[in-house]
Amino acid sequence: MKKLKVLVVGANGKIGKHLVTIMQHKESLEAKAMIRKQEQAAFFEKLNAETALVDLEQDIETIAKAAEGVDAVVFTAGSGPHTGKDKTIMVDLDGAVKTIEAAKAAGVKRFIMISSFDTRREAIQEAPSSFAPYVAAKHYADEWLKRTDLDYTIIHPGALTNEKGTGKVKAAIELERGEVPREDIASVIAASLENDSTIGKEFQVVTGTTPIKEAISSL
Repeated sequence: MKKLKVLVVGANGKIGKHLVTIMQHKESLEAKAMIRKQEQAAFFEKLNAETALVDLEQDIETIAKAAEGVDAVVFTAGSGPHTGKDKTIMVDLDGAVKTIEAAKAAGVKRFIMISSFDTRREAIQEAPSSFAPYVAAKHYADEWLKRTDLDYTIIHPGALTNEKGTGKVKAAIELERGEVPREDIASVIAASLENDSTIGKEFQVVTGTTPIKEAISSL
């Protein structure tokens, strides 16, 4: 069986590390980890995962080069909660849009976006002032992706925790707010890559009682 080769953008983040680990232990998936610093490579080399040294603030052509020869791209990068609005714009918005354009340039059709729990226009207005720029960045990145002809899936996780994954979630177009371990979101990404019925869909995910593959299949 041919493995699906996946460029993981933001591989050194907490979700990214879980995702690469999960993929490298699957027969159907293979990760290529996009990282910003050479010293981050050791973690992925231990998993026998290929790495690409690229900063999201570089140009589309550089990101496209990293995407050459892969079957899918997962965008799980983020500027983090301790950076300013400038990094939110440059990473969460511009970095996401450049990655979408890079996927198109490299001829990669499958694209999975890790978004924020609620990125509707109304959510920008309702968000606390410190969080609104992030929601706005995610809103426009999601909209950009939806207007392409890429085979996209947009995943909206609840409040992320570092608890061990349970392997069980609740997934739907609209849910009550809740928490979800980053490890379970990584498993949701892997399950979405393995299930073409998730193409063209966006959904929210929180901890639940349904096994991940089943929850994804029933969307």
